[in-house]
Amino acid sequence: MVTEQSRYVLGSDEAEVARLDAQAAMSAPATGLLLKAGGRISPGMRVLDLGTGLGHVAFDVANLVGPRGAVVGIDRSTRLLEIAEQRRVAAGIHNVTFVEADVRTFRDAEPFDAIVGRLILFHLPEAIEVLAHHMMALRRGGVVLAIDFDGGSIRAEPPVPLIATVRDWVEEAFRSAGANPVIGARLALLLRRAGAADVTSFGVQTYLAPGDPTGPGWIAGLVRSLAPRIIGAGIATETELDVDTLQERVAQALARSDSVLLPATLVGAWGTAPSDS
Repeated sequence: MVTEQSRYVLGSDEAEVARLDAQAAMSAPATGLLLKAGGRISPGMRVLDLGTGLGHVAFDVANLVGPRGAVVGIDRSTRLLEIAEQRRVAAGIHNVTFVEADVRTFRDAEPFDAIVGRLILFHLPEAIEVLAHHMMALRRGGVVLAIDFDGGSIRAEPPVPLIATVRDWVEEAFRSAGANPVIGARLALLLRRAGAADVTSFGVQTYLAPGDPTGPGWIAGLVRSLAPRIIGAGIATETELDVDTLQERVAQALARSDSVLLPATLVGAWGTAPSDS
């Protein structure tokens, strides 16, 4: 899914699978809005899902395209795809196919009506080239939709020092691995530079009230998955992270300040295939 310089640093063990499921659940309302914006993904379409992982977006898109449509989800993680396929079979979903493939080079024999990708571009220094590669597989007038985080929005209101500290740990860890945790702010620019036309973009911000366990769980799960990178890069020590108590400490800090937590903004950008595709 990514180059060696920007390899996916979050893993695929049980804890990471649980984190991905929790993150998908937290992002589901915003993702739904972004997928439906403009009505560009419609029944009967054939859609490619880049970096499908556990298939969350592929299954959402499957509902939009209906039984006459089809979704192909690609990813390089054998383990995540095995889980996604098990879930597909258990749910009786027949219009989704999962393929183990590199998002940088995959090419299908048939063209697509739409391409989507959630939380994949921030791992890719060559994001523009990847987008341009896949837009060549779009039918004339086909749509490309990129969804990614702008992690610069992570904060608490009123401010909580621990939240700012954790945000900095996470941002430094991703950047040390060659990833861009604020790429959501640049999605429209990336699509235009990849050759997309009629590009539009907006973000959806979630607000989590004090006492809502979603935010502390999301933060602690992310730090747990990134801990080897954070410690190995000298960003913070194991003692400073104290991952086993982090969720509780974040929850307590938010409660003491009666603070609302703002996780990363989920940004969507849409464009259409270049006229000569």
